[in-house]
Amino acid sequence: MDDIIGFLTTEQRNQNTRKIDRQSTEQIMYMINDEDQRIAEVVRSSIPHIAAATDRIVEAFRQGGRLFYFGAGTSGRLGILDASECPPTYGSDPSMVQGVIAGGVQAIQEAVEGAEDSEENGARDVDLYGVRAQDVVVGIAASGRTPYVLGAMRSARAIGATVIGISNNEQSPMRPLAHQMIEAVVGPEVILGSTRMKSGTAQKLILNMLTTASMIRIGKVYDNLMVDLQPSNEKLVHRSKRIIKMATDADDERIEAAYKKSGGHVKTAIVMILTDTDSDQAKLLLERADGFVAEAVKRSKTR
Repeated sequence: MDDIIGFLTTEQRNQNTRKIDRQSTEQIMYMINDEDQRIAEVVRSSIPHIAAATDRIVEAFRQGGRLFYFGAGTSGRLGILDASECPPTYGSDPSMVQGVIAGGVQAIQEAVEGAEDSEENGARDVDLYGVRAQDVVVGIAASGRTPYVLGAMRSARAIGATVIGISNNEQSPMRPLAHQMIEAVVGPEVILGSTRMKSGTAQKLILNMLTTASMIRIGKVYDNLMVDLQPSNEKLVHRSKRIIKMATDADDERIEAAYKKSGGHVKTAIVMILTDTDSDQAKLLLERADGFVAEAVKRSKTR
């Protein structure tokens, strides 16, 4: 038996959920929800560390770097989920944020025996995905000691990449490998060892913060509107025009014209309407404003 596991917070027995197997369905739900209530408070206490990590990601993005998540099991799947949502939400290139899971694509849907137990596999995937010095690698592991993730973090650091760790235990082996460590200690799980629950929820909240704040900081949001979305289906076309409406309060005819002339680019259409310019001039204003709509509009007024 691995004595180290016995000392991990995530592997302790939760006294609040004892006898959960003898409760009604509704009472089970209340017990789970009671534990979930504590997660947001723990994540909130970690915000200074999450913000510092985000600033590193923003700096990397501005220099042409990318963000990689490395994880195993639930942690790996959460990284892939967060990465996959960035292109449709923010119009980012799929290579900008990438999720990597121990065991590869097969491990997304089913467990791959022993995939997380090799540091060499983590280092190999860092090389396979072409991680460079200007990139950011985020290792995610509830225990903070998953060999695959540690191998990826160690290899990325040796390359010169910025390394961030996300764990649900304190003082884990991740800490010396990370330039910035985030430790969201949410306590023992509802069911001992089921870290897809409280630990996984905390990780999801943190990943949401990392990418959302980063995208805001590089100009992909205007006010609280996602203005860099890709209108790749009917629903998103409708949403794009609705966002233009909320940003400009223009009439439908003007919105349709701007949307068409901008080639369906929401940011450009908004700037066209707010500055009363054509698409070429709006694109130039955005380019000079590093993609920030508010700054582009401001610059137009000082011409």
